[in-house]
Amino acid sequence: MGINELRVAVTLVSLAVFIGIVVWAWRGRFDAAAELPLLGDDQ
Repeated sequence: MGINELRVAVTLVSLAVFIGIVVWAWRGRFDAAAELPLLGDDQ
């Protein structure tokens, strides 16, 4: 495996990890945190 194939592999793995993080964040796991600024101090 040459250096160019290694660079391609690292790039593809990095892209897959990035897309995975974006999908994980968009699945609604942060809905409760997004509502915190809108809640009053009594919560």
